[in-house]
Amino acid sequence: MIRKKNKYSRPKKAFEISRIKEENALLKKYALKSKLEVWKSIAKIDYFRRRAKALAKSSSEEQQVLFNKLKALGLDVNAIADVLALKIEDLLERRLPTVVFKKGLAKTPQEARQMVVHKRILIGNKVINVPSYIVLIAEENSLSLKKKAKSAAKTESALPVEQAQSPEAKQ
Repeated sequence: MIRKKNKYSRPKKAFEISRIKEENALLKKYALKSKLEVWKSIAKIDYFRRRAKALAKSSSEEQQVLFNKLKALGLDVNAIADVLALKIEDLLERRLPTVVFKKGLAKTPQEARQMVVHKRILIGNKVINVPSYIVLIAEENSLSLKKKAKSAAKTESALPVEQAQSPEAKQ
């Protein structure tokens, strides 16, 4: 069996109080399930920074490819300095539950996360039930709630039974 590489790295100091407080604030604000989600987001930001550092000496066309990808994700970058200045909050703002909450489809970030996990959110015509999904700028306008479909056969068959059991129907 092939061992998969982690998509995150644990903090070097396990009990650093300032980092723990920052992570707890992020957990509450963005309705994250565990600190592992924070660490994965940090790893993704670090990946973007490493790519920017590697592209610093390359041609502007190659740099523009990275900038276009990050702009499609909804991150406002125009230069390598902007990529290096990215914060974890910038990426967490683009997660599906946060976008659902910001659009007003849910009252709280926790409710938005629950709606995502319970398959109530559609992007286009596809159900997305992954809270860590990064919403692209192009997809943001096609975000909607799934309509509850009640079958007509059940409601029609249930109606006469209720009328037959009611006291008014017997009289």
